[in-house]
Amino acid sequence: MGRSALIERNTKETKIKVDLALDGQGRLDIDTGLGFFDHMLTHVGFHGFFDLKVKAIGDLEVDQHHTVEDVGICLGQAFVRALGDKKGIARYGHAFVPMDEALARVVLDFSNRPIVVVTGVKFPGEPGGFGLQLAKEFWRAFALHAGVTLHIDLCYGENDHHILEAAFKALGRALDQAVSLDPRSKGVASTKGVL
Repeated sequence: MGRSALIERNTKETKIKVDLALDGQGRLDIDTGLGFFDHMLTHVGFHGFFDLKVKAIGDLEVDQHHTVEDVGICLGQAFVRALGDKKGIARYGHAFVPMDEALARVVLDFSNRPIVVVTGVKFPGEPGGFGLQLAKEFWRAFALHAGVTLHIDLCYGENDHHILEAAFKALGRALDQAVSLDPRSKGVASTKGVL
């Protein structure tokens, strides 16, 4: 079925199922129990043209953290499985995305050297109960399990919702670019010959 993956993770805290097709059309079915998080994941799938299904049942009575982190883990693992040996992918991706007064930049590399760097504006708000701290937990879990070097710059903005939305949209567009197949490539995009 091409570049796709199904990942399931069941713990005492969460039950997660992620179904990902990289060469999709942006068909989405996302239900984490966290409305704002669903909204952000929708932007990743839609702007990355990924077919993405996410079903998460978590201990939300305790905290949102477990659900958000475990979805990040599963989505990262889904990208790894769907990419296989990474032959032919562009490897790098970047995007600047505005959302009204906010601007975000995402630059990433499927290098198998995971790290997350988030810079820029800081904000105290939590739109939909979902703030920057939870976003960082998602990005960290995703990058660690996808083997991605991930730089997110929240360039500027005033509205917390807009700032996060710009970042998640930029993530989708940068991922689309990085996983795209380059017809000129005969192997992996590395002078080492391996990623």
